[in-house]
Order: sequence, then structure tokens, then C-alpha cells
Amino acid sequence: MKKIKKQGSNICFLIIVILLALVPIMYQYELIEASSTVLFIGKCMAFAIVAIGLDLIWGYTGILSLGHGLYFALGGYAMAMYLKLQRTGGGITDFMHIGGLKELPLVWKPFLSLPVSIFLILFVPGILAGVIGYFIFKNRVKGVYFSIISQALTWAAYSIFIALSPYTNGNVGITDIQSVFGSIKGSMNFGNLQILFYSALILLILVYAGAKFLTGRKFGKLLIAIRDGENRTYFSGYQVSRYKTFIYVLSAILAGIAGAIFVNFNGSITPNQMTIAYSITMVIWVAVGGRGTIIGAVIGAFLINMCEYKLSSGGLVEVWQYLIGAIFCITII
Repeated sequence: MKKIKKQGSNICFLIIVILLALVPIMYQYELIEASSTVLFIGKCMAFAIVAIGLDLIWGYTGILSLGHGLYFALGGYAMAMYLKLQRTGGGITDFMHIGGLKELPLVWKPFLSLPVSIFLILFVPGILAGVIGYFIFKNRVKGVYFSIISQALTWAAYSIFIALSPYTNGNVGITDIQSVFGSIKGSMNFGNLQILFYSALILLILVYAGAKFLTGRKFGKLLIAIRDGENRTYFSGYQVSRYKTFIYVLSAILAGIAGAIFVNFNGSITPNQMTIAYSITMVIWVAVGGRGTIIGAVIGAFLINMCEYKLSSGGLVEVWQYLIGAIFCITII
């Protein structure tokens, strides 16, 4: 009985994985009517990955980041740039034509290659988070001050992406793209959707297993020690800033991976995924599910997004945001 209780979170995750694995099968047997539901569940898996990353830095380390939408969007844009070039055959896009560009910009050329694109999905969010984390945590900036800085950086990046419209298509973002496995729309392309769905599920399993491994070791206990008594951890001889920078970089990389998965299911990426509001929504997923548990982040991401999916249509379309806000307030209380 004690063993079952100890492994409760893993058993819960196993049940979630089994249910997710059944989703494409249920669609095949017409138990799920619309393929859009399968696409939505796929996006929820991406949200669960970024929620796990947030749980590592907030739930375990006590670092409240209100700017993780930046890393999510960077990973999404990197994948979208590759997918867009596949659509254009390596040529310049329509919005580049409108913006007055005559040839493919230098910043876009690395995304002609899938291996390079995958590397940049990991590298760009990771290196940015590493630079930010190094200077902020070395100077022992924490608490609400770090949260404000993360918001400011996200807003600055959002403004830059809007301003560079010939390269990013401004407010519209990068649209009209297929997944890395090809088109996933329509019954004729359901095979591609299945491959994409199960690939995302495997990535979710690997991320969850990696997070549980880290938090179940001495490293995880050090993160909790930093959260509950940062000064004591300093005085115990640990380089707290290094641990905080490492976990911040790891969470940024996970957000970048999640953004790349999201783009494949969504078929587009816009600066809206980089806004402060979007970043705060990610925090709500972790808060509602239960921070400091890993499984809570997964449950929260699915629960809140499924509530939004159901409530944002029909008779509750005008009040669904208030209902989500009420759920968050009740959780905090």
C-alpha cells in the first residue's frame, strides 16, 4: 500500500498516457467526431511540457518566471521558419516580398536544414536564458524583482518581433505551414497526424521521466533547499546561482521544445504566444495543478486548456475567461 502511495504520481501519469494513446484510435472508430479534437489534445501535450519546465523553476526552485512565453515562442518561430521554407522550396515568403526583400535573409538560411533547425530550437532559448540567468542570479536578484524583469524582457522581445515585420510578418506571424511529417488535415492525412501525435506523446513521456529523475535525486533536494532557504543554502557552501541558472536554462529549453511541437499541431505561430498574458496563463496551469509535483503541471495544463476549449464556445463564450479566473483565485485561496 505504501509503495502504491509513493508511486501515485507515476501511476496517475501512466493513466494519462494510456488515455492519450487512445485518442487517435477513438477518432478512427468515430468515438471522437472531429479531427480538431485530436489536434487540440496534441497542443495540450506541448502545453504540458512547458508546464513541467515552469514547475521545475517555480514549484521546486521558487523562481516565478512571468516571461516563459518568450522561450515558447522562440522555439515555435524556429520550427515555423523551417516549415515555411519547406512550403516555399527555400525561396522567400510572400511577406518578405511585401516587406521589400529580394532574397532570403541571412537569419533565415540556417532553417533550410532540419538538423540545424532542431539545434536552434534548443540552443536559442537555452543561450538566451543562460545569459539572462547568469547576470540576474549572480547578482542575487530574486522574488518579485525577477518576475518584473522577465515580464519586461518578454515585452521587449514582443515589440521587436512586431517591428521586424519583413522578417517575422509582424502581428500576423508565420502561417500556412504543414507539420514536419506533412499535412495533418483531412482524413487522407490522418496517418501523418498519428505519427505527429505519438511523437509528441513520446517527448512528453521523456520530459516527465527526466524531470522526475532530477527531482528525485540530491539535485532535486537542493532545488527545494534553495526555494525554502536560499541564504542557508549559500552558507552551506553551494553555488546557488549556478543551480538556479542551470534549472532556468533547462526550463527555457523545454519551453522551446514545447513551442516547436505546438507549431506542428497549430499550423502557425504569432507574437501572441510571446505576450505577458500568455506567460501568466502558463503559470496558472502549474498553480491549479499543484506546483512542486511535476504531475500537477501536466494535470493543470490539460485541465485548464480543456476547460477553455469547452467553455469558449456556446452559451459561455462571453464569460469563460471569468470562470477560468475564478478557478485560479479559488486555487490560490
